[in-house]
Amino acid sequence: MFIVVLEAEAVSIIDSKQANAQVVVGELTLIDVRSPEEWRETGIPRGATALTIHNRNGIEGFVAAVTQLMDGKKDRPIALICARGWRSFRAANALLKAQFTKIWNLREGMLGNPLDGPGWIRRNLPVEHCNHC
Repeated sequence: MFIVVLEAEAVSIIDSKQANAQVVVGELTLIDVRSPEEWRETGIPRGATALTIHNRNGIEGFVAAVTQLMDGKKDRPIALICARGWRSFRAANALLKAQFTKIWNLREGMLGNPLDGPGWIRRNLPVEHCNHC
């Protein structure tokens, strides 16, 4: 894992293979923060929860939705994924500011980026259709 510092917040990085392995054994909650259109286009990582950062109540609404999803337990491990790592980074920082303590950014995202790797899809990791998207 790597640490990236921006705006005085440290966000841990995890790659898609590590995240998938931890999701499979139930050690990590994976949240796909992309838009519903993106979920319909590519599917979401198998085992992930689709919870958009594009919440109608802004980033505060996203944080509230994650808090509800996690039953208020802010010490449970969470990884966030988007297309290429920027929105998940923004979401991770918002959760850290809200006192979540175990947050990882799956920075290579679903589609990959030149710095971090090919992404979930190109690594041929499992995806599923989002039933409520």
